[in-house]
Amino acid sequence: MPFDTLPSIGMGTFRLKGDQAREAVKSALSLGYRHIDTAQMYGNEAEVGDGITSSGIPRHEVFLTTKIWHDNLRASDLMSSLSDSLKRLKTDHVDLVLIHWPSPGDEVPMDEYLSALRDAQREGLADHIGISNFTCAQMDQAKTILGDTPIFTNQVEVHPFFANTKVVAHAQQLGIPVTGYMPLAVGRVMKDETLQHIARERNATPAQIAIAWLLARQVVAIPSSTRPEHQKANLDARKITLSEQEIASINALDRGERIANPDFAPAWD
Repeated sequence: MPFDTLPSIGMGTFRLKGDQAREAVKSALSLGYRHIDTAQMYGNEAEVGDGITSSGIPRHEVFLTTKIWHDNLRASDLMSSLSDSLKRLKTDHVDLVLIHWPSPGDEVPMDEYLSALRDAQREGLADHIGISNFTCAQMDQAKTILGDTPIFTNQVEVHPFFANTKVVAHAQQLGIPVTGYMPLAVGRVMKDETLQHIARERNATPAQIAIAWLLARQVVAIPSSTRPEHQKANLDARKITLSEQEIASINALDRGERIANPDFAPAWD
């Protein structure tokens, strides 16, 4: 039975390699995570698959996401690359497959790769399909192309120093759930005085406060951590309900500090 919504916190695996990736996934699942996020570009799909297999958690209880890299967006390449991903992940399907980045410079027409993505879904390679790093205009275009086929998420950078307000609001207005990557701003949240203060008041960590802030905005969070105590703390952030005043204080930290900005990125909103 496919998941009908994204679990609110997932385990991100960007930059995790080898045994570290295997053990981090296995540990996360043992602690109660049921949402694992990887990508072709991360170069760790095989290790993520090993971690899931060795965890003892039944595959149908794990929401597994991977992403198609922009070298594989041609219709002739997309399906075969996804099949290769499934072999590495040791599964016959993923719960969600995303277009990792829109085609740089629109080299591959969006209609071509989104139609191929929908074909992959129809053939059972993925329960759900979605997008990542799409702008407001690109989300509008994707909705037009896919019509009645739901876009399960737009995965974009979201953290207290980069709220990505316009994209989050537009996605939610279109009925596209948002997943926020780099929710801890690669550790920078730990050093922020506002987050430290709220954390002290709540006997929590700044990381937990940052994640709770994403959840308060109805944004799914996918923090990456290799240490079981940090993984557990991140998962426990679901128990924190921030006050309106606390949310406003965190909103005020937004300084447009985008971290993921490769030279092939779209023209951001």
